Amino acid sequence: MEYIVNKEKCIGCSLCVIECPGGTEMKDDGKAEVIDSENLEKCGGETVCPYGAIESQ
Repeated sequence: MEYIVNKEKCIGCSLCVIECPGGTEMKDDGKAEVIDSENLEKCGGETVCPYGAIESQ
Protein backbone atom coordinates (compact mmCIF):
# COMPACT_ATOMS: atom_id res chain seq x y z
CA MET A 1 0.00 0.00 0.00
CA GLU A 2 1.21 3.51 -0.77
CA TYR A 3 0.59 6.49 1.48
CA ILE A 4 0.62 10.21 0.80
CA VAL A 5 0.23 13.30 2.97
CA ASN A 6 -2.76 15.48 2.10
CA LYS A 7 -1.05 18.88 2.35
CA GLU A 8 -4.39 20.64 2.91
CA LYS A 9 -5.07 18.57 6.05
CA CYS A 10 -1.49 18.59 7.38
CA ILE A 11 -1.07 21.20 10.10
CA GLY A 12 2.69 20.67 10.45
CA CYS A 13 2.58 19.32 14.02
CA SER A 14 5.20 16.62 13.26
CA LEU A 15 3.41 14.01 15.38
CA CYS A 16 3.74 11.58 12.48
CA VAL A 17 7.53 12.00 12.51
CA ILE A 18 7.59 11.30 16.25
CA GLU A 19 5.35 8.24 15.83
CA CYS A 20 7.09 6.95 12.70
CA PRO A 21 10.53 8.52 12.20
CA GLY A 22 11.47 6.26 9.28
CA GLY A 23 8.18 6.65 7.47
CA THR A 24 7.64 10.39 7.39
CA GLU A 25 9.69 13.57 7.57
CA MET A 26 9.03 17.29 7.71
CA LYS A 27 9.76 19.30 4.56
CA ASP A 28 10.82 22.91 4.12
CA ASP A 29 7.20 23.96 3.57
CA GLY A 30 6.39 22.93 7.16
CA LYS A 31 4.33 19.96 6.02
CA ALA A 32 4.99 16.25 6.41
CA GLU A 33 5.89 13.93 3.58
CA VAL A 34 5.84 10.14 3.37
CA ILE A 35 9.33 8.82 2.69
CA ASP A 36 8.73 5.09 3.21
CA SER A 37 5.21 3.67 2.86
CA GLU A 38 6.28 0.20 4.01
CA ASN A 39 7.71 1.58 7.24
CA LEU A 40 4.67 3.80 7.72
CA GLU A 41 2.43 0.75 7.34
CA LYS A 42 4.33 -0.93 10.20
CA CYS A 43 3.78 2.14 12.37
CA GLY A 44 0.03 2.16 11.79
CA GLY A 45 -0.47 3.74 8.38
CA GLU A 46 -3.24 6.33 8.28
CA THR A 47 -3.69 6.21 12.07
CA VAL A 48 -0.26 7.81 12.62
CA CYS A 49 -1.77 11.24 11.87
CA PRO A 50 -4.45 12.31 14.37
CA TYR A 51 -5.68 14.93 11.87
CA GLY A 52 -6.32 12.51 9.00
CA ALA A 53 -3.65 13.96 6.71
CA ILE A 54 -2.08 10.59 5.87
CA GLU A 55 -4.11 8.86 3.19
CA SER A 56 -3.71 5.60 1.30
CA GLN A 57 -3.70 5.49 -2.48
